[in-house]
Amino acid sequence: MSLLDCFCISRTRVESLRAEKQSETSIHQYLVDEPTHSWLPSSTRTSEVICSTNVSHYELQVEIGRGFDNLTSVHLARHTPTGTLVTIKITNLEDCTEERLKALQKAVILSHFFRHPNITTYWTVFTVGSWLWVISPFMAYGSASQLLRTYFPEGMSEPLIRNILFGAVRGLNYLHQNGCIHRSFKASHILISGDGLVTLSGLSHLRSLVKHGQRHRAVYDFPQFSTSVQPWLSPELLRQDLHGYNVKSDIYSVGITACELASGQVPFQDMHRTQMLLQKLKGPPYSPLDISIFPQSESRMKNSRSGVDSGIGESVLASSGTRTVNSDRLQTPSSKAFSPAFFSLVQLCLQQDPEKR
Repeated sequence: MSLLDCFCISRTRVESLRAEKQSETSIHQYLVDEPTHSWLPSSTRTSEVICSTNVSHYELQVEIGRGFDNLTSVHLARHTPTGTLVTIKITNLEDCTEERLKALQKAVILSHFFRHPNITTYWTVFTVGSWLWVISPFMAYGSASQLLRTYFPEGMSEPLIRNILFGAVRGLNYLHQNGCIHRSFKASHILISGDGLVTLSGLSHLRSLVKHGQRHRAVYDFPQFSTSVQPWLSPELLRQDLHGYNVKSDIYSVGITACELASGQVPFQDMHRTQMLLQKLKGPPYSPLDISIFPQSESRMKNSRSGVDSGIGESVLASSGTRTVNSDRLQTPSSKAFSPAFFSLVQLCLQQDPEKR
């Protein structure tokens, strides 16, 4: 049994909350109560899939963020024939370089190729002149990183981390079974719907191990537009040597994401790539609360607009309700208790040798 299989052993349902009821306590309670299974068929979670390509059928409500290096605007919208709330990502294709267009194309194709409840779905994609419209389900809770910024700036509890990671790791395992490396597993690419479904997004960085019908043991190329995801990348991917990397690289990213969720901070965020590589190579594996790998700046997280991931590039951050925490908290021991099993899991994920993960 693989590490990913061992990790996928329990799941907790999320109940939708109205804005006036949302608080750190209530969010935490709803995210850890009432066990269920995130892998139920999608037909049990949503009554309708929106497939209309008629732009007049969509009423834009508000822009909730931007993504894909600011080329994509993300809107909360209403499908007027049904009244269903949806997320619409709008990109001006004329502003995109050839490389960006290829990344958009790959993400759109992959979203239709993969069929798994824990992989972000695009309901329909169409163009309006030079504008690409991508219609997807509205993820009421936004991303896991948005939950951190808004409700858990000091980090989440272990049960909450386990339940949020469950669906994302299940989606990741599906990608691995299909011979794909995600290469961008992080909290901002983990989305949570109002009924508790956790999905993994960020497919534009994905790399297949299958070429010409043959599954290779490793790949060697460095992901494009990867500056913002480097803190989550494995040592072997950053090294870019003749050994290459494989799906074990994503398991390292799971460990970094666990640290991110536990501490409320992104490990290695402000480090130069060379310094980051040296830090990751020197070992030993890090603790979820090891302050030596966290940014030491006055504001550890830049205010950005998050909550809904673009699904075709970088995640989108909410414009309001963001709380910042200064570096004073870095020197304060966490009041949260993590079990030996949780620390062991993180250490297994962060082993320098990919074969030991």
